[in-house]
Amino acid sequence: MRPTGSLHLGHYHGVLKNWVEMQHQYECLFFVADWHALTTHYDSPQVIEQSVWDMVIDWLAAGVDPAQATLFIQSRVPEHAELNLLLSMITPLGWLERVPTYKDQQEKLTSKDLTTYGFLGYPLLMSADILIYRATKVPVGEDQIPHIEFTRELARRFNHMYGREPGFEEKAEAAVKKLGGKKARLYAELRTRFQEQGDDEALESAKSLLDEQQNLSLGDRERLFGYLEGGGKMILSEPQAMLTAASRMPGLDGQKMSKSYNNTISLREDEAEVSKKIRTMPTDPARIRRTDAGDPEKCPVWQLHKVYSSDAIKQWVQQGCKSAGIGCIECKQPVIAGVLEEQKPMRERAQLYLDDPSLVRNIIADGCEKARKLANETMRDVREAMGLGYN
Repeated sequence: MRPTGSLHLGHYHGVLKNWVEMQHQYECLFFVADWHALTTHYDSPQVIEQSVWDMVIDWLAAGVDPAQATLFIQSRVPEHAELNLLLSMITPLGWLERVPTYKDQQEKLTSKDLTTYGFLGYPLLMSADILIYRATKVPVGEDQIPHIEFTRELARRFNHMYGREPGFEEKAEAAVKKLGGKKARLYAELRTRFQEQGDDEALESAKSLLDEQQNLSLGDRERLFGYLEGGGKMILSEPQAMLTAASRMPGLDGQKMSKSYNNTISLREDEAEVSKKIRTMPTDPARIRRTDAGDPEKCPVWQLHKVYSSDAIKQWVQQGCKSAGIGCIECKQPVIAGVLEEQKPMRERAQLYLDDPSLVRNIIADGCEKARKLANETMRDVREAMGLGYN
């Protein structure tokens, strides 16, 4: 996540709730993309540092657990930059220019000069961020799928160019035998079906077969994945996009909650300020007087009821608004209560880190150390494959 200021409830419902669930199911790495912030905010770097620490506290407040996941800062793991540089040697310029968000962002952010090398190359840096951990799954929204496909193509190109090691086929055949007679025959059959007939189901079945093998070394596993697809040793893994459910958290004006619309409620916003913001929200224009009937569907407050209110409350709102049985201030009270209830544990968790900032620094230092260890393992193989493994 890019550090561009304090997070709001849209970030929580759209991303952080998902992270909190994922950390119990997968080995997760969550990082502050401070280099990525510079691709569009290169002219105002002074805001980045405070945004970094505020954002990490927001993650912890939302329930991201450093005992379950690895939290780190991108620029503290310089191997990201090294892999980005080495991959740039083989990345066709046309691949970068075709990424949909490249022209889209240039059109939207017209106040910025985005005709920079860094902005053109940011999808490549994203790919390096993923590939350096040999990530298998990347949680993204639909608009990010082209970035994951770009990353997969890049991994495929790298493996094809550099994945041949001396005696690769002999080593791969020896690794097949280690599967045992029955599984070795099944692997060979699935490999043939894929390579001769282009059977994608056979490819997926063979990959599942390899994923289940616990007794293979990392080297043999990579050789068998590469041999399966007719390439060489699989040095960089091809990640899969893990589509996250689309969340359209409504803002105070009924549009999607976004800083650019100035309609947000921050994760840890002061209780009095939250109450004031919701109490002064616009309502159905037809309700000029308390006695005027309204329509919840034409009221931004109703969108927040859909997120925070029970079925009984929503029914009360529908009946009361349409009959003018309740006023707009009454209608807003359950929303205020719902938001404050959601924020209460966040404020409590955050206070611990606000009282002692060294706790956050230590969490990040530990996370950076773990991330660097993983990154170095990948870089050792990449350097060797590209002829840079000499001392």
